Amino acid sequence: KVYTFMDEEQKTIEELRVWAASNLSISGPAAKLSDVQPMLFFDLTCQLVGKAKVDGSSFLLKVWDGTKCSYPTWKVPVEARDLEGEKVVLHQLRNLMVDILVYDNHVQLAKSLKIGSFLRIYSIHTKQASAGSEEVSKIEFHLHGGTCYGRGIGVLPESNPDVKELKAFLESVDLADSQNMDMENMSSVELDGTFNNVTDLESHLQRCQQLSVTVLTDHQDLNNTELKTILNSTAPQQYRIRAKLRTYKPQKLYQSVKLHCSKCNSLLEVPDGDDFDLILQGSAVTAPNPELHNTSWYDSVMWTTQDQKQRKIAIHFVKHDEMLQQPEDTLLMIEGGTLKEVWKLTKRFKCVIPVRSTEDDLELLDLSAPFLLQGNIKYYGCKQCSTPKPIKNLSSIAAEQRPTWEPTEIAQVLGIEPLQYVFIMKFTLVDGTGALNAYLFDHEKFFHIPASEILTNHFLQQKMEMTMNTLCPPGRKLDDLPWLECFIKSYNVRDATKHQVYYQIFDTTVAEDVV
Repeated sequence: KVYTFMDEEQKTIEELRVWAASNLSISGPAAKLSDVQPMLFFDLTCQLVGKAKVDGSSFLLKVWDGTKCSYPTWKVPVEARDLEGEKVVLHQLRNLMVDILVYDNHVQLAKSLKIGSFLRIYSIHTKQASAGSEEVSKIEFHLHGGTCYGRGIGVLPESNPDVKELKAFLESVDLADSQNMDMENMSSVELDGTFNNVTDLESHLQRCQQLSVTVLTDHQDLNNTELKTILNSTAPQQYRIRAKLRTYKPQKLYQSVKLHCSKCNSLLEVPDGDDFDLILQGSAVTAPNPELHNTSWYDSVMWTTQDQKQRKIAIHFVKHDEMLQQPEDTLLMIEGGTLKEVWKLTKRFKCVIPVRSTEDDLELLDLSAPFLLQGNIKYYGCKQCSTPKPIKNLSSIAAEQRPTWEPTEIAQVLGIEPLQYVFIMKFTLVDGTGALNAYLFDHEKFFHIPASEILTNHFLQQKMEMTMNTLCPPGRKLDDLPWLECFIKSYNVRDATKHQVYYQIFDTTVAEDVV
């Protein structure tokens, strides 16, 4: 589900955040920067000194609390033009402030924070960075996505007692002393990393901080696993990986859209319009039965076309409280219509169901045809798992106080097991230690595009093509491909003759700035 907040609602939410930060005690040990250690979760009261966008899934906050971390701290490489904050202050506080990377649902709030504001950041995670070629490894600060354990950011008002105490302490800090701290031991990277992309630092952080074009939507605490390790492990398992997309199939992206039955797990090709047209033509041979017209729950209109075939067409308009509704709220059923006529009706009315007459009732067409059309989307049912029920069952929805005519509800009362549009793709992923094929099986989360709409929407087709060109730019060398951060799960597939391990991408989505 998607929720949209109006400006007034957004203002209310921000006011509630401020109130919560001042009045609610969210569990979690509070700590000063001087007290933190690796592999710790803690709450920090601090002042915001600088901020910068890092990539589509993360945002950088530079904060201080007047104390100095006892460990060397990790500096996130950002361009000077991307960093917000007073350069003089950033330089003065370079030995006291720390870089905190915030992820996913916290990014939007982080972007809105004002430099100089006082914050309480809940459930910060400290990690020991890989030492690499450096003699001393550094400590990293992360605010992972989600809200578990109170994870989040609160903006504290000036009246908050903790703010008053922190302001008094910050004013007492001798910045001259802090700038002379460990001067002999500091590298040029630590002194100048705030404003420059230093080659050594980039090399050190190449695997963990190069821009990722995908975003993880859960399990932030999982560590990355090399593909070589995954390939040598038994299934089933779940992994977090960082890899590059060397190639993908199908190259013709429209071929990636399939129909899936969640009950029997079958996958089917999406029928083309010609198949539907032939079914409609075949059903038009049987004339509508006038005895089935104008019932207690629908009104009927029938006419004969003026062409040589003199086709009889009947349309049945479902009523609500014995009254016809506005077209945009109306479900109708059509007999004897052509494909062109059916599409015309979908542009004006909410739902269209193709039917045919029997002696006793209207019935759905063969399930090779869609059981429902809504807008540009054709909804299909699984032939194997569906047990069609009488059309008159729709009257139970019409009798509701406010019928919504949702496809899932329509399918349920008609005994249809609906097929879902999904993207099925094979990604070949590489990370320098190995290569594996992982399958993408998704209906809309990964691309931010509903699979049900892409076949009839040229704009969405272009958007998907541009997205894939970003994930796997054509003509690029392997070293120049972007990193993808993904979750994959391994699973076993066995039959009488062989056993195979497959891999599937999950809880991963394309970064917002990519789409």
